Amino acid sequence: MLALSRKKDEAIVINNNIEVTIIEIKGDQVKLGISAPKSVPVYRKEVYVQIQEANKAAASVETYDAIKNLF
Repeated sequence: MLALSRKKDEAIVINNNIEVTIIEIKGDQVKLGISAPKSVPVYRKEVYVQIQEANKAAASVETYDAIKNLF
């Protein structure tokens, strides 16, 4: 993991096309602004984990067998 220090209104650039800017700092919270191409999905980690779990459940063998039995 790369750890960087940034101040308000400073940014980092990832892969030439994603920019993460520090918008605001209040106490222990930091507000980030993320500029990325529309083709690049950006999720909060807890949402990303839920999506991954839902995808795994949908692709499970039990689900496949249930769908197969419908036809």
